[in-house]
Amino acid sequence: MPISYHRFAGSSLDRLAALSDGVFAVAMTLLVLDLKPPSVPKRAQQPIWSGGGGSEHVLLHGLSHDVAPRLLPYAMSFLTLGIFWVGQQSQLESFTRSTRALTWIHLMFLLGVTLMPFSTGLLAQDITYRLSMAVYWLNLFLLGAVLFVSLMYAERAGLLSADTTPEMRAAMRRRIVVYQCLYAVAALTCLINTYLAIGLLIALQINSVVSPRIWFFDRA
Repeated sequence: MPISYHRFAGSSLDRLAALSDGVFAVAMTLLVLDLKPPSVPKRAQQPIWSGGGGSEHVLLHGLSHDVAPRLLPYAMSFLTLGIFWVGQQSQLESFTRSTRALTWIHLMFLLGVTLMPFSTGLLAQDITYRLSMAVYWLNLFLLGAVLFVSLMYAERAGLLSADTTPEMRAAMRRRIVVYQCLYAVAALTCLINTYLAIGLLIALQINSVVSPRIWFFDRA
């Protein structure tokens, strides 16, 4: 009997994890390319006491007005990618094997990862734009939604290992749903102030990384 190609294609979890690591590494590296040092005019590249305009003052002005506003989206996105990398690896480690469908689900997840430098750059251009914040939130939603679909598919297809207890499965589902809801609420505050939205998103990211003993967040 001839065997179907779909029954064995994309079944390697190791290759999927290796590809994911590479994509995350490239995406996290591309984030920093949006941070460019400010240019200092040649006339200003002289000491203050020489009457050349003071290169330090020009450089300080460039750092505070050009670079500093881009640092917030950069830090937020670096934390975001780190958190989603941990989330994906937690799932992959709980699977016994992969399937063609599961592989393509995670390729769609990696698509969202590769979009992160773009949505970050769009937000960094002018963080007062609400539309830029909406695009950034859609990127976050895509990442979370695909991870949730991956977990649901793995449960129904019987791909989870015996060591993955029902409590662990519930915890992974709950973490995705709770944080996606919190991300949506934080993003909605851009209607009040985009700086507030970014601040709340960064606070959520830091909470996810540090995991303080707060009852509500501890359960998530």
